[in-house]
Amino acid sequence: MGVLDRLGRDVMDSLDAGLDAHRPALRNEQIGTVTRVGAGIAEVEGFTELDADELIAFPGGLMGAASDIDEDRTGVILFGPAETLAVGAEARRTRRVIDVPVGRAMLGRVVDGLGRPLDDRGPVRAATRWPVERPAPAILDRAPVEVPLETGIKAVDAAIPVGRGQRELIIGDRQTGKTAIAVSALLNHQAGRPGGEGPAARPGLCVYCAVGQRASAVARVIDRLRGEGALERTVVVVAGSEDAPGLQFVAPYAATAIAEWFMARGEDVLVVYDDLTRHARAYRELSLLLRRPPGREAYPGDIFYIHSRLLERATHLRPGKGGGSLTALPIIETQAQNISAYIPTNLISITDGQIYLSPDLFEKGQLPAIDLGRSVSRVGAKAQLPAYRSVAGDLRLSFAQFEELEVFSRFGTRLDEDTRLKLARGRRVREALKQREDARPAPADQIAVLLAATHGLMDEVPLDRVAEAERAITEAIRARLGMVCNKIESGAPFDEAEREALITTLRSTLARLETEAADGDA
Repeated sequence: MGVLDRLGRDVMDSLDAGLDAHRPALRNEQIGTVTRVGAGIAEVEGFTELDADELIAFPGGLMGAASDIDEDRTGVILFGPAETLAVGAEARRTRRVIDVPVGRAMLGRVVDGLGRPLDDRGPVRAATRWPVERPAPAILDRAPVEVPLETGIKAVDAAIPVGRGQRELIIGDRQTGKTAIAVSALLNHQAGRPGGEGPAARPGLCVYCAVGQRASAVARVIDRLRGEGALERTVVVVAGSEDAPGLQFVAPYAATAIAEWFMARGEDVLVVYDDLTRHARAYRELSLLLRRPPGREAYPGDIFYIHSRLLERATHLRPGKGGGSLTALPIIETQAQNISAYIPTNLISITDGQIYLSPDLFEKGQLPAIDLGRSVSRVGAKAQLPAYRSVAGDLRLSFAQFEELEVFSRFGTRLDEDTRLKLARGRRVREALKQREDARPAPADQIAVLLAATHGLMDEVPLDRVAEAERAITEAIRARLGMVCNKIESGAPFDEAEREALITTLRSTLARLETEAADGDA
């Protein structure tokens, strides 16, 4: 018994010493109570202090963001399934706004709208987190948009040029190839031009943001990026159609914050928002559930502001701020080719131009189905290699005239020789603008093909052999005019001597091709 008594006294003494050493600390923590739960939102009462966009923690690891803050209640946007939350549950302040991890550790990762990993590569080990809502760069911090963003698409690079730091809208009906255009630009931007000269040849980084898309469609994009070796220089932010509307709403802002980290370090970043139609619908759903007054088409009054404050963050910084750029390619889906609907007109007025994809051209097999007459770039030739301006400066106008002439010729009227020549040339230009989804020709190759088509060198080439002629032209100029190609792609002026040398090479190449075709037919 004596041993047990000593043991008991030792235990009691250690407990007393521990209690004497303990100093309880006071912690100020505000706890609210959930009073209403909807499909993606919750209402909380009991908070006396709260910041806008502050993260709110709920039981079970569910997070939300304070959106509507009143004196007696707070509307919270949930970032997870609302079924796990019940009325009466506790809500706790986190004292931090919505933020995402940023840094080089994000490259090659697939994350959700809060930066949480969706791939099988473990947690994101980023040392820094940036808020998803950040002010746009000041006017004095911006530089002119002058460096081309080469998409590898002939119709875009020649007629609707996009510059690094620009905001170019991709618009069209569903299933017309909008995502294919954006992904082609993304792949061409992150690859750059190996061995090329000039700022336009420098490879960039990319962020692909999928909002409200089907999981299968997102998986196809990721597989293509991985298959072409582009995923390691790309960040994929996904908020699918099965995710909470809160995640769909915050995803584009998170993608922009991730891109801004790279831009601040002098990188050229391209961000694709696929697509902002579903982003607007998710915000409309949240706003109606939060009992905000509806406006046109039931969208809230600030629907224009949510997109303008997002796209205004795209810019080209001046050298004193690092010289980086953030180029935005938002995608919008129209219905029955109605580009004058509410959300499309909002985005058209915010962006610096639009690439319009026509379902009529798509059905006719004109791929990519870009309607040059309804597409525009407000930056224009300022962000274009000089050789494009020399060769394809009037491409849009001449092509529009050809299309009108083609419609007129269908009435069966007799056409003179000059009109038939214009129609034949226009059809070959249209054929030359076609390209496969996986084809991304270099600028010199595009310029040579367009020069041959627009200046009548292909007038005798059958339409079904234009693609073959294009391949022959590309091989010939690379073999014979390497220095001219390098000068074109470096951004140097395209003088008359180089133009004549290029035309001479094109003539001899097409003549040889015609001779080979005649021998084969014989």
